Amino acid sequence: MDRAEAAMQVEVVFSPAPRQVERVTLELPAGATLQQAVQASGLMARHPQFSAQSLALSVWGRLQPPEHPLREGDRVELCRGLQVDPKEARRLRYKGQGGRKKKPG
Repeated sequence: MDRAEAAMQVEVVFSPAPRQVERVTLELPAGATLQQAVQASGLMARHPQFSAQSLALSVWGRLQPPEHPLREGDRVELCRGLQVDPKEARRLRYKGQGGRKKKPG
């Protein structure tokens, strides 16, 4: 079997805090799973304050189970839970700006 057929390249991405993104590019054996990619990335070891149970796993933005098989070029994402409801955050920003400003007429 050719080396190119036996391995695939994937990217694992994690944002441990707002506006902070860590990316790890990995070469894994063909047929590797989502969980194997997360373990191989070392991101969980670098951020022990996050547990595997507190994060959702996705591939290209679609939630997947840990046993999901990966393909060449996949982007694996470790997703933190929301701390603020997006609608509530938008309301607070709007309120902080003093509401809508009227256009001069």
